[in-house]
Amino acid sequence: MSTKEETNDSPVISTIISSENHRPSKTPFNLRFWGIFFALCLLAFISALDVAIVTTALPRITADIGSVEQEYVWIANSFVVASCVIQPLVGQLADIFGRRTPLIVATALFALGSGVAGGSNSVDMMIAGRTVQGVGAGAIYVLLDIVCCDLVSLRERGKYVGLMNAWAGVAAAIGPVIGGALADANWRWIFYMNIPICGVALAVILLFMRVKTGTVRPGMSKLEQVDWLGNLIFIPSMVSLLLGLVMGGIQHPWSSWHIILPRALGLTGWIAFHFQQSASITRWPSVPARLFANRTSSTAYVLTFLASLLVQSAAYFLPVWFQAVLGTTVLQSGVKFLPFAIGTLFFAVVGGVSLSKFGAYRPLHAAAFALSAIGFGLFTILTTSTARWAVFQLIASAGLGITQSTLLPAIMAGLPEADVAASAAVYSFIRTFGFVWGVTMPSIIFNAIVNKNLDLISSDALRDQLRNGAAYSFASHVHGVRNELESERWNEIIMVYTKGLNVIWWVALGISIAALVGVAGEKDLELRNELETEYGIDN
Repeated sequence: MSTKEETNDSPVISTIISSENHRPSKTPFNLRFWGIFFALCLLAFISALDVAIVTTALPRITADIGSVEQEYVWIANSFVVASCVIQPLVGQLADIFGRRTPLIVATALFALGSGVAGGSNSVDMMIAGRTVQGVGAGAIYVLLDIVCCDLVSLRERGKYVGLMNAWAGVAAAIGPVIGGALADANWRWIFYMNIPICGVALAVILLFMRVKTGTVRPGMSKLEQVDWLGNLIFIPSMVSLLLGLVMGGIQHPWSSWHIILPRALGLTGWIAFHFQQSASITRWPSVPARLFANRTSSTAYVLTFLASLLVQSAAYFLPVWFQAVLGTTVLQSGVKFLPFAIGTLFFAVVGGVSLSKFGAYRPLHAAAFALSAIGFGLFTILTTSTARWAVFQLIASAGLGITQSTLLPAIMAGLPEADVAASAAVYSFIRTFGFVWGVTMPSIIFNAIVNKNLDLISSDALRDQLRNGAAYSFASHVHGVRNELESERWNEIIMVYTKGLNVIWWVALGISIAALVGVAGEKDLELRNELETEYGIDN
């Protein structure tokens, strides 16, 4: 490859060459800025609301369209898999085609998938709709971070990422309540209501989002710049790996070849993908190896995975504690979970504002994982006292909320602005992958501990209802059968659930401490105060 070609191929040097046209500037906080930011917040809200609502209403939906158990799993997980696997590709497309067109397409796909899901009269149609929704949502997750980073300087990003995520946090908090209400009224409106909201977001994007499209690479079409081979390796590999994770212990035992084979194929493909990305023949890698070449970015990516795993573990199993130990309904458990949900979004904003003011992310990360460790440690002594479980949730949410707005700026601190899209896409993928593990890992632990302690229950019938992974779904029925149980049987059930959940809290405590130690791997890098981007607002 000639020297001239190397210059044109390097995003870092390309940024330097184009600096005459893209000089560092201050963020223009004008009407167009706030219009774009409002659209981002609206999309963050609706994409998070959909996930929270569907989780609550899924039993009613599957009952109405005649789903069986295995199809139920596909309805639940087709969205997750589709949203995860396309994220690195979306980051590259945002660099090639600019941010506006991919965001419009992603929003339209999410609305289209919502319409198909809402109009479903069969399981296959529902799965198709949820898959299209997932593709749109996965692209939205990536593009929200990318566009937000294009609007403000690195120093300010934590604040605005936190504010944007706060909308998603509100959606996660109110989603179960709305989902329960709509499931009783007409579950189709869970999906149909996405369409007008996406329409508003699209109208705002079309009206206000006039942004630059980046440096044009002469002599090459845009489609030629897509990493086709890399994505042909990555997407099927991730589909295979994720299916092995989400189906394990549900459709097949973890020891089954149906689970081992897709995980092995997925992991092998993932390794091959990274070799392909760093090979000299790969001219336009979608996940460049340089993203992991500095210590701070690599460490922050690891911390992102761990933080996501911890958030999802708490979100998945705290409601189980409320339902199984306190004997609440599913809806009541959602209400009691509000301190964690609202606390997480509040402290995400606090963390982002603090980062913008002081410009130091390492102390914030250390404080975040220390609070997370304290919070999960306190979960091991949860009692029926409202003050205790509410305060304990707030402590854990303080730590995990801070991570939501401060990790992405740390990742980008050691990278040039030309890598905003690629680094944000990898961040989004790792975060989503962490959410999957945040369900899979604690579920394996919980099921194993419950099986181990079933001899504490004297009733054969109750033991059968809790065995081999059934304890999670049984928790939602405890409220209905509590009055039918003798106090001794009830206390036995509480003991088994408490033992299973406590092991999850102890493991989460250990992960929090490991992450706290891992913060030492980051360096104190300066966060840039000036906005340097080829994709900013076009004046």
